[in-house]
Amino acid sequence: MPTHAVTNQVPPLPDYNTVDSQPALHEGLRRWASPAAYEEVCALGARAGSTQARTWAVQANTSEPVLRTHAATGERADEVEFHPAWHSLMEVAVGAGLTAEPWTRPAGSCDHVRRAAGFIAWSETEQGHLCPVSMTYAAAPALASNPALAARWVPQLASRSYDFGLRPVAAKRGAIAGMGMTEKQGGSDVRANTTQAVAAPGGPLEGGDTYRLTGHKWFCSAPMSDAFLVLAQTEAGVGCFLVPRVLDDGTRNSFALQRLKDKLGNRSNASSEVELDDTWGVRVGDEGRGIRTILDMVAATRLDCILGSASTMRAALVRAVHHARHRSAFGALLVDQPLMQNVLADLALESEAATTLGLRLAHAVDEGDTALSRLGVAVGKYWVCKRTSPMVAEALECLGGNGYVEENGLARLYREAPLNSIWEGSGNVNALDVLRAVSREPASVEAFVAEVSKASGHDPVLDGAITRVGEIIAYAAQPAAQAGARRIVEQLALTLQASLLVQFAPNEVADAFIASRLGGDHGATFGTLDAQWSQRGAKALVDRAAAAL
Repeated sequence: MPTHAVTNQVPPLPDYNTVDSQPALHEGLRRWASPAAYEEVCALGARAGSTQARTWAVQANTSEPVLRTHAATGERADEVEFHPAWHSLMEVAVGAGLTAEPWTRPAGSCDHVRRAAGFIAWSETEQGHLCPVSMTYAAAPALASNPALAARWVPQLASRSYDFGLRPVAAKRGAIAGMGMTEKQGGSDVRANTTQAVAAPGGPLEGGDTYRLTGHKWFCSAPMSDAFLVLAQTEAGVGCFLVPRVLDDGTRNSFALQRLKDKLGNRSNASSEVELDDTWGVRVGDEGRGIRTILDMVAATRLDCILGSASTMRAALVRAVHHARHRSAFGALLVDQPLMQNVLADLALESEAATTLGLRLAHAVDEGDTALSRLGVAVGKYWVCKRTSPMVAEALECLGGNGYVEENGLARLYREAPLNSIWEGSGNVNALDVLRAVSREPASVEAFVAEVSKASGHDPVLDGAITRVGEIIAYAAQPAAQAGARRIVEQLALTLQASLLVQFAPNEVADAFIASRLGGDHGATFGTLDAQWSQRGAKALVDRAAAAL
């Protein structure tokens, strides 16, 4: 045989629909959204799984953003240039209503679920550009504390028109928002921020009380956004401010981009360090209550961390199953071999649990159930984002050496996988936030217990876990609980996911999840489901996860 003859190589991933190929996603969309929303998101899923979209993703990550600090004539420019593929991705995301549109829709529209499903579906294409999309979605609830400012900005943030470029908001068809919280010395401890805000009445911005800000921000992603929610110290404590890149009269606000971060992943998205020097801003919320104000934004971005991580899991699973269906070893296709079936079924369980949890929490937002979303989002953000890295690593290993090269996209997913567990509060920060919610917000505890209790009576193992939730929460409210916060959150997360799968997934999915995640019938790595069960049940889980691929 000639040495150049190619055999037993996996063909490129074909075009597929990221919605109707994923049972947990399209079932949840049908359950909690309208038929029109289902059709709309399915159309987006077809674009997300296309060769064109995957090409844009590669181009946006290999031709990275470039910072231009100065114009040729010496003036400060402070602009970032992106490959056209970035703008193509953004145009689709904004055009699909993945920014702030749900906050402008009437109660009962189920638009947060529509948007959450679209976010999962489109994120399978490329994750970096969803950062500004997420921040734009999340800015709206924070701006609601200043009605005049919200009236001026939210319609633009909710627009389905992507209008790139630095111009006054009144001159744009749509706007993008970012945030600037962390600083060199403080990180997540934003009360240690040193940026100062001094009241300056009558400034060149409409919508509220104007201030001038001086300081720095260590992480400011998507610096070409039209405005940023920024934390700064006032005489009354930390305040929150809307800082536009361009003032109402068309002049540039002082917003000096020092450099772009050289990140592990998320390479398509520019993350910068910013210096503020007498920069104009409008106060959002009450003076000295900035952390409380911006937490409304953080809660929404944390939900997107769950959705984005669920999408990353799904993208990795799709590639692993595709490879196993086309690659032979030791006389059989990988997908037909019992141990590989165990691995793929285990990955499918993790993916379905993450997606179902994310959509249920979006449904809670639609219902105005802030009690459930408060604790559920904190628990889910910790756990789903934590599970993404090991899951993507296992999916990559299904491809062997082929998974470790760039062409199939898994290498990029692997670099992306840890990100959501770091952004919007790393693991410890989120675990401690769960303890705060448990000890200070009894309504959230009550809503959480009510949700998991809906699955009572299905399985003795789950019943025991539901009973222990009350004991765990009682312990979590004690000061000594901090050292065990991660184990507390893990148990709460697994019980919530198991309960949701009992309610909304086939019995074979829920039962396998309960046995492996709560019943102790699992090893320390993926692919260690019970061997006897796996021989009779693993193939059905793999088929469910990938039947439409």
